[in-house]
Amino acid sequence: TMKESLLSLVENSRTYTLAVAGAMPEKLDNFKPAADTWSFREQLHHIAYGINWWKKNYIEGIKTDWEPPATSGSRKEVVAYLDQAFHSLKETINKAAINEDRIKGFFATMVHITHHRGQVIVYLRCNGITPPEYNW
Repeated sequence: TMKESLLSLVENSRTYTLAVAGAMPEKLDNFKPAADTWSFREQLHHIAYGINWWKKNYIEGIKTDWEPPATSGSRKEVVAYLDQAFHSLKETINKAAINEDRIKGFFATMVHITHHRGQVIVYLRCNGITPPEYNW
């Protein structure tokens, strides 16, 4: 079914995103490839915030201002926030009636995740780290 396909996509994205997050040594959490970019940890936090924001606005239809908090917490806390965001997205999809607007919102959320995960992969490469193999 469509719902099963969407849930599978979220789980694949979650698994890969968490693997990418785990590939960077914690001592490099504050690494930035350029001064005017987010750190590795800030990128992970942004992905988590983005999942929740896109889900709320474009899947649940609850208009919410874009007001990301400053990144705080350890790597463990930020990764837990990221995992919680993916879990919440899966729960929302599982409960929601699937319609065209929700599917568009779902894919907008996935594109946002992919965009920032791609940036984080560059951060790994900048530090000589081979990213985890992408599995579809």
